[in-house]
Amino acid sequence: MTADPGTDADRALDQALALVSRAPRPDAGTAGASAGAGGGHRASAWARAREAAARAGAGVPGRTHRVPLPAALGEVLAAPLDALGDLPSFDTSAMDGWAVAGPGPWTIRTGESALAGSDRPAPLADGEAVRIATGARIPADTTAVIRSEHSREAGTLLYAQRPVATGQDIRPRGQECRSGDLLLPAGSLVTPAVLGLAAAAGYDELTTRPRPRVEILVLGDELLTEGPPHDGLIRDALSPMLGPWLTRLGAEVVSVRRLGDDPAGAEALLAAVTGSTADVLITTGGTASGPVDHVHPVLDKAGAVLLVDGVAVRPGHPMLLARIAGGASGRDPVRHLVGLPGNPLAAVSGLLTLAEPLLRTLAGRRPRPRYAVPVEGDVPGHPHDTRLVPVLLTEDHAVPLRYNGPAMLRGVAAADALAVVPPNGARSGQELEILDLPWASGGCFT
Repeated sequence: MTADPGTDADRALDQALALVSRAPRPDAGTAGASAGAGGGHRASAWARAREAAARAGAGVPGRTHRVPLPAALGEVLAAPLDALGDLPSFDTSAMDGWAVAGPGPWTIRTGESALAGSDRPAPLADGEAVRIATGARIPADTTAVIRSEHSREAGTLLYAQRPVATGQDIRPRGQECRSGDLLLPAGSLVTPAVLGLAAAAGYDELTTRPRPRVEILVLGDELLTEGPPHDGLIRDALSPMLGPWLTRLGAEVVSVRRLGDDPAGAEALLAAVTGSTADVLITTGGTASGPVDHVHPVLDKAGAVLLVDGVAVRPGHPMLLARIAGGASGRDPVRHLVGLPGNPLAAVSGLLTLAEPLLRTLAGRRPRPRYAVPVEGDVPGHPHDTRLVPVLLTEDHAVPLRYNGPAMLRGVAAADALAVVPPNGARSGQELEILDLPWASGGCFT
């Protein structure tokens, strides 16, 4: 597969990216000014911004709860999963077939079978065989289990059609674990397989870290909730996207609200920042310095501290991360606000740069393994900033996609991941770090 050649508009964008520069030039530090500091702050380098988001989440004391097995799916174990007993708890047959004692041929014990869930059958005498089902208890003095397809009946005698080894196809008691063994450490993600293991070990409930609770606030007067765009108004593309995306990242989305750009909207935003019970507030738009961009002034009024104020990444430069300590009462837990840009692909950039590492550490999850893939074709870069570019992943390459402008979702909707393009771009064959999209990498169980 080859990359799309791009349109004239795409080429114009790439040329603009190659020429544009801005002041002040970002350095590797992280902005630490209080909210509303305004001009003079320096944007964080992209990698430093992600590190700052992860550290912010790790600094919040973790809550725990005890929930039934199904409710623990996608959460993280807050306590080790120890074996409550031996597993299996008795010697059991690994196959359908015959339990035999001593050397063959064996006399078949007629009118009797060992079945799963039944009481243990009578001991076998030397030279006897009894039919047995997978999972059934092994009769005392059994030498081995012979699979049905490896045996032959002749009247009342049973013959083996291949050599029989002592203990074959018998799962001995405690083969998988002994009582008290550590099955999984605290911090393990509860996947469907973990639920199965916990059930097999005898658990009805698990102690886990609850999902971080997230409230989404979509800002803007120009947004339509239905129908095609018209008369200077555009469809709200972020409300339908952000909730499911954040759920895939392991969050519990408690509400999605739309707020206007007028003074009433600013007051509602302040009320949410100071009064929300969510662990994380996600806002869209309003993070720049326009006449109706209220996020910085509201954070200033709320006494919030900016941990990241702008990131040297395209798209998504005006994203931010703030710590809201104590809420209005001063006694509430530390909360955070992630301010996403209003352009859709720029908002996606903010999700992967700030929201994903913050939510991952709040949930107690381990960092994702990092990996790189060679890119197919040259990728233009910004002279100073990192670029995040939607790509398709083949067996051998990351293939850049068209329609990667800040306001475009067409590229990322077809993508498997975003490639991290360093300043000044990448040459064909150069390995680039890959940020998997949550639906392409196993959803919220990864």
